[in-house]
Amino acid sequence: MTKLDFEKPILELEAKIAELRNVGGDSSINITDEIRRMQQKAERLLQQTYGKLTPVQKVQVARHQDRPHFMDYVRGMIEDFTPLAGDRRFAEDNALIGGLGRFKGRSVVVMGHEKGSDTESRIRHNFGMARPEGYRKAQRLMDMASQYQLPVITLVDTAGAYPGVGAEERGQAEAIAKSIETCLRTTSPIVSVVIGEGGSGGAIAIATADNVYMLEHAIYSVISPEGCASILWRSAEHANDAATALKLTAEDMMGLKLIDGIIPEPVGGAHRAKDLTIANVAKQVDTALGSMIPWDMDALRQSRREKFLAMGRGL
Repeated sequence: MTKLDFEKPILELEAKIAELRNVGGDSSINITDEIRRMQQKAERLLQQTYGKLTPVQKVQVARHQDRPHFMDYVRGMIEDFTPLAGDRRFAEDNALIGGLGRFKGRSVVVMGHEKGSDTESRIRHNFGMARPEGYRKAQRLMDMASQYQLPVITLVDTAGAYPGVGAEERGQAEAIAKSIETCLRTTSPIVSVVIGEGGSGGAIAIATADNVYMLEHAIYSVISPEGCASILWRSAEHANDAATALKLTAEDMMGLKLIDGIIPEPVGGAHRAKDLTIANVAKQVDTALGSMIPWDMDALRQSRREKFLAMGRGL
């Protein structure tokens, strides 16, 4: 497991517990009570630490490489997933994956950013940063959802859209804008969950939804703290200040009325209990879809449009 600086006392205690368990293999030594006491202390430390995370610590947790990624959610939530590749214009984009499947017995379109879990897969998925063809694929899938009246589930986990020269030459900004427009005119319910990082237009392109949720330790921001610091302070060393100023935590987003709810994570973060986290997300998505089914196509689209037009008013 990747080590976070603020978790050091917890990890040291867990390492001692593991050592004691190994020693406990000797039947002549009874250390069960000591292990139990240390486990209780570790649990208290976890609760205390994760109950008061700072914004910059939330950023670290949201980026944790062991958090469940898009394909983990697909395997845990979706039956008979069939990926649909290509934007029918240029190429396939591996950073944004989408396709058809069954969720709780319902046929759905599901899509999201995949960061990858090791060096090889991260390179293949471009660290979850989609190129224009990824967002054009998303448009194609949402159009298909409208045509066949299938609910759409999107899972957001990206530092932002890929800013490379090739991506800009192929119309990155236009692809993102068009994807947002497609979300707004889709006549099927859309439920979106920010499962890690929700970075800039790369996230909004598939998160302009009827219901938007965030995991407890996820982040959602117009720019990364490092990028913000390099612009405002001319130095990435001020990333901590930027993280606080950006108001990027789930609690901040709820306060600003930009999301519809926060999905709790297990104590210690999603990376410590992937299956439970996936189950929590599935439960919330099921509840959200259930509240919209059956739906009136025109009313659904109008409600979604009004929701986003109202954001920022009266603050």
